[in-house]
Amino acid sequence: MAAAEGHAPHVLYVAWGFPPCRGGGVYRALATANGFAAQGFRVTALTADRETFLKYTGADTSLEALVDPSIEVVRVPFAWPSLEMDVREWSAFRAFAPRLWWRSRVRRDVRDFPEVGYGPWKGPLTRAAAEVHAADPVDLVVASANPNVDFSVAQHLHETAGVPYVMDYRDAWMLDVFDGHQVHEEGSKVAVLERDLIESATEVWFVNTPICAWHQRRYPEVADRMHVVANGYDPEFAPTPRLAARKPPRPLRYGYIGTVSSKVPLAEFAAGWSLARGRSSALAGATAEVWGYLGFYATPSPHLVRLIADHAHEGLSYAGPLAKQRVKEVYDTFDVALLILGAGLYVTSGKVFEYTASALPIVSVHDPRNAASDVLEGYPLWFPVADLEPETVATALEKAGEAALNASDEVRASCRDFAVKYSRELQLAPRIAALADGIRPRTGADHPETLTTEAS
Repeated sequence: MAAAEGHAPHVLYVAWGFPPCRGGGVYRALATANGFAAQGFRVTALTADRETFLKYTGADTSLEALVDPSIEVVRVPFAWPSLEMDVREWSAFRAFAPRLWWRSRVRRDVRDFPEVGYGPWKGPLTRAAAEVHAADPVDLVVASANPNVDFSVAQHLHETAGVPYVMDYRDAWMLDVFDGHQVHEEGSKVAVLERDLIESATEVWFVNTPICAWHQRRYPEVADRMHVVANGYDPEFAPTPRLAARKPPRPLRYGYIGTVSSKVPLAEFAAGWSLARGRSSALAGATAEVWGYLGFYATPSPHLVRLIADHAHEGLSYAGPLAKQRVKEVYDTFDVALLILGAGLYVTSGKVFEYTASALPIVSVHDPRNAASDVLEGYPLWFPVADLEPETVATALEKAGEAALNASDEVRASCRDFAVKYSRELQLAPRIAALADGIRPRTGADHPETLTTEAS
């Protein structure tokens, strides 16, 4: 978009998980805000305060330096009582009646917005958005979930000031992407609210085709406004393609980068790894490193820590969190990339795109119906599993090890070429361009003299 000087449309980008958040979705949020700024939009990012991430989820402060300097970041205080572990901050009610306190907390959480843990943020968030709009009229809201409370800003400014909006689903609200079941009952607050939001949205974005198709079947009357905007990889941070076998050879190094949740079949991988490493000459002395967070919070999951420790004698290790700026460096140490994902037709990891950019052999340790399989179909050095039995996983690990040692330079170059189409810029650019064509910057005459600043 070539916006005239002084007339660039103002986009309000709403994302709870914005830098320095370290969650997987932060990279999509960062790239989307930067993408709008790069195309000439004036961007204000509305997000949670830094303390939220530093205290509760863990943070990657290096990401803050990657935010386009033209973007104004407005931070809204966020309270997370259920994760407050400092007993000095607890009420007597919580300390002496924890179960009753929790039930009361849940009721309060969903009073204003039907989302446990995040509902109370609706009031502060919509008030902050109204203040931004009053100071500098907003032309478009792009709200990224989850949490889904981010959508409340889109609804509020649309209802009070007629601002169009885009819903960017990083996951799904009514759909369990792991088992494919509907999460909330028909007629529930969530079901009614989501329908209202989607029917009024200018566009609705989803990260993969299966999730998009599910919503198109559910809301056929607005199916034409739904689009797949895949995560993709960020070229400036993506791994350098390995176009030749490492020389001189050394024991192979397998590696995983990403958050390990309870849905990730790490135990199944470990069983297959144990079997393969004990019998394959290609894996003699090989190591497998897990980089990222063990669980969604700052403190690693004790169960996952123990699981890895139990296989330490077989070369499996936990390397800890990984700052974005070190991603290239760490990929360069790998010979094989491990894609270990939870089961689900609708599951796509953002890391799968980055993995393809490495041109390394990729072992998929996940249900073959996982949506990541669609991304990797045709990748020359892809080694998927048909199931998660130890023998199946071990065989895939062994084949990948042989490929790491013997794949030709031509095959590796084909892997590099395969990855080009998954650049994040190529995923975002068409949608940003389409929105730019349909937005007219608001003038003072468009801006109402008064604007409701309370949550609707």
